[in-house]
Amino acid sequence: MSQASNLTRLQAETKCNICLEDLKRPVTTECGHNFCHTCLRSSYEQGQELYRCPICRQPCNERNLSNNDQLEVIVKSAQVLYSLTSKSNSQETSTRCDQHNQVLTFFCEDDLQLLCDQCIGPGSHNNHQVTPIAQAASHHRRKLHRLTKSLQKKLKEVNQLKILQIKKSQKLRQQAEAQRKELNSEFQQLSQFLNREQKTAFSRLKDEERDLKQKLSENIAAFENHVSTVRELFSHMVAGRAHSDVEMLSTVKDFHQKLLSVPPPDIFPAQIRREAYNFPPQYSALQKLIQRFRVQVTLDPETAHPNLLVSEDRQRVSLLKKKQDPPSSSESFTDSPVVLGIPIFNSGRHYWEVKVTKTSEWAIGICQANLSPGARQSSSAPEKCWRILWQGDCFVVSGSADPNSKLKVTTLRNIGVFLDYELGEVSFYSMPEKSHIYTFRDTFTEPVCPYFYLRLHSEPLGLCSASDGGPKPTGGLNSDI
Repeated sequence: MSQASNLTRLQAETKCNICLEDLKRPVTTECGHNFCHTCLRSSYEQGQELYRCPICRQPCNERNLSNNDQLEVIVKSAQVLYSLTSKSNSQETSTRCDQHNQVLTFFCEDDLQLLCDQCIGPGSHNNHQVTPIAQAASHHRRKLHRLTKSLQKKLKEVNQLKILQIKKSQKLRQQAEAQRKELNSEFQQLSQFLNREQKTAFSRLKDEERDLKQKLSENIAAFENHVSTVRELFSHMVAGRAHSDVEMLSTVKDFHQKLLSVPPPDIFPAQIRREAYNFPPQYSALQKLIQRFRVQVTLDPETAHPNLLVSEDRQRVSLLKKKQDPPSSSESFTDSPVVLGIPIFNSGRHYWEVKVTKTSEWAIGICQANLSPGARQSSSAPEKCWRILWQGDCFVVSGSADPNSKLKVTTLRNIGVFLDYELGEVSFYSMPEKSHIYTFRDTFTEPVCPYFYLRLHSEPLGLCSASDGGPKPTGGLNSDI
């Protein structure tokens, strides 16, 4: 093995596997690997007694770290030896051209190729920048020196990202455990009905945690592979410093190609979705949610179709046979007998009730609040609309979750609407029986608001008071307005 190869190997053994620079205040772990004292400390959280070795992933105890003074002396000696070798290594290696068997004396900057005198002839390397070997070597040594610093900086950044992902794995476990405790506290308030929901939710959380851990491990492995590849390039670059000009320039082209082909992997965002594990508001839990999240909904006359008449207190809406004056607001529905409610929701949980009749045809639910003029002028329901349509003997549900489903109910007096924006659910209940009718499951990305629809010969719809849970006493739903 040549002196240059031995020196390169010695240099590689005195490098820190985290920062990839010469070891500073080296420490040795229980598993026998060496790192800079500062680098190893930054790879795990302060106060954490146990950590995993960044190389072999073996659990180690922080108390068992030992300073390696002898290795520190070897590192300093290797630095001196490399400095002396670099200064004395000025002798050129004579290499001949494979094609013409002539001494290589020039270098083509366009093709990054060594040339002899005969290579620079008619039809070959025309209009290319060709310089003497010594001049080209000097230029590329300076260029490689600049790239060395850039590559070292990139290696540090990539390694920091890898360390960050390792810490995320630990935080992921803590986050999952914290959510598991929170879910357990919520489920304890429910009856036997929710015990099955509890097991299902924990199973989903466990599956998601396992899936995220797997993806996070794969992401960390990708970073480790990337660091390994870049480390090889770095070692190659360090070794190139000790080579002759000809040897160094003969590998420049391949080095540049490899340098461009090692982009770092993307960061995988490991985040458990809190909203995926909320329990459904059923039975005993429903009454508690009603009391806590009940809101007072009113009708917005500015959105009402010309055939709809909204009462002065904005609690009732009736369908007229004749249209009123043309709407003055651009927010009014023109073709579909619809009126929207207030307030507009863009987060949180909300509950309201609507007084209905079993003989007429109507629909209630929620829809996207910021509807386009085209959607307000359409005769069909808006695209972003989650509603149940009563057809006299059954419900037909429409929306993005389960269109064209028909549902039978035995009693029909009040309809409770429960919106959980973050969970992406809107549920309907027959009240006061608390009988579940239907639940839409979707993802809400825009503000939504209450939705009311009446068809020909429909009886009025009335909003129930938030204070007493019943219809507000305004003369009765069936009285003339």
